[in-house]
Amino acid sequence: MMDYDPKRLVESGYDHVAQHYLEFVQRDLQAEKPSARLSYLRELLKRLPHKAEVLELGCGAGVPGTQLLAQQAHVTGIDISATQIALARQNIPTATLLQADMMTLTFPPAFFDAIVAFYSVIHLPRTEQAILLGRLAEWLRPGGYILVNLGVVDDSGSIEPDWLGTAMYWSSYDAQTNLDLILQAGFTLIETEILTDDEDRERVSFLWIFAEKT
Repeated sequence: MMDYDPKRLVESGYDHVAQHYLEFVQRDLQAEKPSARLSYLRELLKRLPHKAEVLELGCGAGVPGTQLLAQQAHVTGIDISATQIALARQNIPTATLLQADMMTLTFPPAFFDAIVAFYSVIHLPRTEQAILLGRLAEWLRPGGYILVNLGVVDDSGSIEPDWLGTAMYWSSYDAQTNLDLILQAGFTLIETEILTDDEDRERVSFLWIFAEKT
């Protein structure tokens, strides 16, 4: 692989496409069929206690995830992009929003009722993904939930030169390895499936995982 910093590439990439990505997500919200993100979020919200504490990794501009979660829970949203966080502060002023690399986060044990991560963990080098899943289990209360989508292909790290008009970094394990990592971190699967998204006329598959801390 080339000598580059994937974190800076992701940060600068999302800074560059923040408004374009928000418009892309908003178009998805107008589709006749609810997206997987919305369907799973609504299922999660049915299970959460009143005023739950929720962590969202890769909150972007806060639409639709943070926005929907904040109607019922206190949300702590994290994004590596300062531009995305600035947009999120406009869209969801009641949330706690921080610009940070998710791998630098520290929280008390058993602090959150749920942790969600949509299209974000896949931007970490995959060795960090395995470490992060263990940390998420520590931050969740017993019976807490994780809702995340991960990759389905064996990719040790690659750059797409033109993703929505910017260069972007991705990395992933295959689907079965990701499921094994979830189980090893101490979660019990509630629902999991591989779904294919239409990303700006390109078909991309993701492994969706809804699980509970054992």
